[in-house]
Amino acid sequence: MMSSTPTGGDVNAQAPNGDSVLYDAAGSGNPDCIELLLQHGSDPNIANLSLQLPIHCAAYKGHYLALRMLIPVTTRRALRLSGQSPIHAAADGGHVRCMELLVDRGFDVNALLDTHVSEKYGDMRKTALYFAVSNGDVTGTQLLLNAGAKTDLDPLHCLLVAVRAGRYEIVRILLASQADVNCYFTEVNDTVFPTALQYCLRDEMMMRLLLNSGYDAEKCFCCPHDSTWGRSSEHTSEKVPVSSPIMSVPKPSKLPTY
Repeated sequence: MMSSTPTGGDVNAQAPNGDSVLYDAAGSGNPDCIELLLQHGSDPNIANLSLQLPIHCAAYKGHYLALRMLIPVTTRRALRLSGQSPIHAAADGGHVRCMELLVDRGFDVNALLDTHVSEKYGDMRKTALYFAVSNGDVTGTQLLLNAGAKTDLDPLHCLLVAVRAGRYEIVRILLASQADVNCYFTEVNDTVFPTALQYCLRDEMMMRLLLNSGYDAEKCFCCPHDSTWGRSSEHTSEKVPVSSPIMSVPKPSKLPTY
């Protein structure tokens, strides 16, 4: 049955890109408009062609009241089919208050983007924490970590993103949350040369921060392709530092427009 307003308008009408009337209302952040649409049968679980729901739009744009109204009426099934959590959207938009609301309502801070969403990014991001770190959002990063966000769920670890961008405070926060200082970007690196070091060769402050946090500098001088490496002490004088390969790491990219 078609839901409609008293004047006969279809409250579930969709634009050519799939955006519903409620989706547009969520984007405007007008709680009165959202309430009116919901009262007349507007479906909050209709996704657009990008599989985004009204709740994602409200979270991304930081409309706290709209988000609060949409949380209880959006189904877990619709969220699962969308392949993304509203926490991703709130972190992408940099809205800490919305992230806090979602955490309080039980949304998983370690939810992963589905492959069909993640593959739209050159950096293969998966987590809300990655969005916060790549945006340089110190407060959002701390909130997610305090809520139990893991630092190692993305192919390119969040710590490496922060080191590469020279974000000292976020690096400190991640290290304080037990991020692995010796992590690697395994998608492009098949050696044991420390990945993070390649991002701070010209940044003495960052390098000291990593070294003081347990960075394994010995691996800079280790060659896994040398069968005689470490076999006996007689080879010590012959050990030569191994240069790292030049790594082309994807730059952060934005999610399709909400």
